[in-house]
Order: sequence, then structure tokens, then C-alpha cells
Amino acid sequence: VQLVESGGGLVQPGGSLRLSCAASGFSFSRYAMSWYRQTPGKERELVAGISSVGSSTHYADSVKGRFTISRDNTKNTVFLQMNSLKPEDTAIYYCYAWANYWGQGTQVTVSS
Repeated sequence: VQLVESGGGLVQPGGSLRLSCAASGFSFSRYAMSWYRQTPGKERELVAGISSVGSSTHYADSVKGRFTISRDNTKNTVFLQMNSLKPEDTAIYYCYAWANYWGQGTQVTVSS
């Protein structure tokens, strides 16, 4: 099983990034997927989630209206479009499959 995140990096406040998580080794389309984030000294925080077929999504209050989660089950990939980024969005972002699989994380830094 592999979950490989990509798309992180350094961006200025107000900017955008699109994270991707490519999955392999399990039946991707059967499972809900989520994005979490974590900063040093804090617990991992749920950012967004999407149902197995993409019909239902949910978001943390802190990112509602700015982030959009989506998935492409033909490519076994889940995405997180992040707009209007703020310095407090700086964190390592992790992809999670609700089969108890985690990715390795990708760093997002929002700074001028």
C-alpha cells in the first residue's frame, strides 16, 4: 500500500497550492479519503474529507470556503485545492485512507 503526496511548497499569503495524493495497493474507490495537517507540538488536525464516490465532502471550519477536496477514482488520486492561503495554514499535510493508511506528508509553508 502506498499513498504519495505531492504539490507542497512555499507560497506567499493569499496564494494557492494544489496537493495530490496518489494511491496504490488497495481498492481506492471503496474508501473515503481525508487530508490532515500537523504542526510541531500540535495534534494532527482533520482538514477535509470526501466519501468514496465523491458525493459528500466536509471541511474544518478554519478552511471552509478556501479549500476544496476532490478525487478521481479512475486515477486513484485525491486532491486538495488550497486558495487564499494564510500563514496559519503552514503545516505538513497528510493524506489518509479510511482503511487506516497514511501518506508520508508534504510540507506547505505560507510566508512572505
